[in-house]
Amino acid sequence: MFDKSACMGCLTIRELTTLYEISSIISNHYDLQTSLEKSMRVLKNSLNLDNCVVHILEDDVLNVFASIELSKFQKTLSTYKVGEGVTGMVIESKEPVVVENIHNNSLFLNKSGKRDFNGKSYVAVPLMIDNEAIGVLGTVITKTAEIQLDDTVRILTIVSSIFAQTIYSFQLNKKEKERLQELKLYYKMEWDSKVHNFGDIIGDSPKMQQVFKVIQRIAQSDVTVLVRGETGTGKELVAAAIHKRSNRKDEPFIKLNCAAITDTLLESELFGHEKGAFTDARETRKGRFELADGGTLFLDEIGDISASAQVKLLRVLQEREFERVGGSKTIKVNVRLVAATNRNLEQMVKDGKFREDLYYRLNVIPIDLPPLRERGDDIKQLVNFFLERSMKNHKKMVTITDEAMEALCSYPWPGNVRELENTIERIVLMGNEEGISKYDMLLLLPALNDQKLKSDYKPISKRTLTLDDMEKEAIIEALENNDYNHSKAADELGITLRQIGYKIKKYEI
Repeated sequence: MFDKSACMGCLTIRELTTLYEISSIISNHYDLQTSLEKSMRVLKNSLNLDNCVVHILEDDVLNVFASIELSKFQKTLSTYKVGEGVTGMVIESKEPVVVENIHNNSLFLNKSGKRDFNGKSYVAVPLMIDNEAIGVLGTVITKTAEIQLDDTVRILTIVSSIFAQTIYSFQLNKKEKERLQELKLYYKMEWDSKVHNFGDIIGDSPKMQQVFKVIQRIAQSDVTVLVRGETGTGKELVAAAIHKRSNRKDEPFIKLNCAAITDTLLESELFGHEKGAFTDARETRKGRFELADGGTLFLDEIGDISASAQVKLLRVLQEREFERVGGSKTIKVNVRLVAATNRNLEQMVKDGKFREDLYYRLNVIPIDLPPLRERGDDIKQLVNFFLERSMKNHKKMVTITDEAMEALCSYPWPGNVRELENTIERIVLMGNEEGISKYDMLLLLPALNDQKLKSDYKPISKRTLTLDDMEKEAIIEALENNDYNHSKAADELGITLRQIGYKIKKYEI
C-alpha cells in the first residue's frame, strides 16, 4: 500500500506547488465539479497529463463526474462496471493500476472514443474513504512528461486522497440537505392535512394510568408496538408519546394513515418509487420507511392494507430491507414501527383477511386504549383542556355551566376524544360568557342517543321532526363518528358508498 506521509518529504518544488494550488482551489470553491475540473487542469499543466477524469461509483457503476477534455457525449459513453477495464479494476482492487502502453493493451478500453496520439501511459488511482473506494481518478501520461512514472503515481495518489475527502463531504452534505428537504415537505403535508393532534396525553383514570405504565416500560426499546382502540381514542398520540420517550426522539417521527390511501398508491407511499415506475412517477421519491430511517414510523389503520402490501410489510419487519416500486436496489433501514387499528385483527386472521405471521410480528407489545365513555373524570379534564385551547384560538370567552358539564360527562361519546374536541370547538363558536346550559346540548350534540338524557331537556322546538330530518341527522352523526370518511360512515349506516353520496348531496351536508 502506498504510504503518502512517508513520501511527502521527497516531493519536488513543482509537485509541492501543484498540491498547494489544488488545495487552494478545493477550499475556495463551493461548486464541487468546477473545483475538481480546475484542479485537474493544474495537474495537466504542471505534470504534462491529458484526459484527466474523475469517476464516481453509483449503484455499482462508475460514471464521469468531472473531466476537462471530454465532451458531454463522451462522458455518457465513459461508464464502467466494477471490474471492467482498468477503471473498473481499480475499484475492485482498491490499488493504483498503470497501463504503460495504451495503444497495445486490451485493458485500456477507452470507451469515450477520444483519440490521444500524444498519450503514452494510463494511470488510474482509487478515491479511498475508510478503506472503501468511492471513485477513480484516471489520467493519460503524455510522451512529453518530465517526471518519472512512479513519481506521477505518487502525486496522483496524494491528489486522489484530497479529492476523495472533498467528494465524500459533498455527498454527506447533499444527502443531509435532501433529508431535511424531504422532512420539511413531509411535515408541511402533515400540517396542510390538519392531522388531529391532542397535545400531551390527558387523563388520570386507572385505565389510562395502565397505558402510561406500558409506554414508560417499552419506550426505550425498539420493540414493535400495536395500539388498539376505537376511532378517535388517541392512538396517534400514544405513538408520539412512545417516540418522544425513546432513544430515537431526535430522529424523524413519520406518520401514514393506511386507510386514507388507495391500494395502488400505498406501496409507493410506504416504500417509495423510482422515476418512471408508473404514469405519474416523474421523479424518484422516497417512501415513509426511508423518511423514518433512524426514527419511528406510525402506521394507522394497519388492518386496512391489501394482501400484497402485507407481504412486503412482513419482509421489512423481518429483514429491515425493501426495494422501491419499479426499482431493483435493496434499501436497508433502521426503523421502529408503531402500528394502530380499530379492527379485530384476530377475527380477520381467522377469516383469511390478514396474514397470521404479520399479525404476530405487529402484536409484540399490544396497548389497548379505553374508549372515552370508560374513562370517568378524564372527560372533565379533556373538556377544560380543549375549552381553554379553543378560547385562545378564537379569542373568545365561553363558560360551561355545571349542568352542561354533567350532560357532557353523561354522553356516551361514540366518536371518543376526537368527537369531544369537535364538540368543544362548536361550543366556543356558538357560546358566550353567559354560559352553555344543558338545554343547548341538543344543538351541540345532534348524535345524542341517550333517551333518558333527552327526557331531562325542555323541548327546543315545537316542530315535529320529519323522516328526512332524522335521516339527515343520522348521516351527520355517522360522518362525525368516522371523521367524515364516507366509506366508513356508509358501513355504519348499512348503506352503500353511492347511496351516502346521494344523500349528502340531497341534504347539502
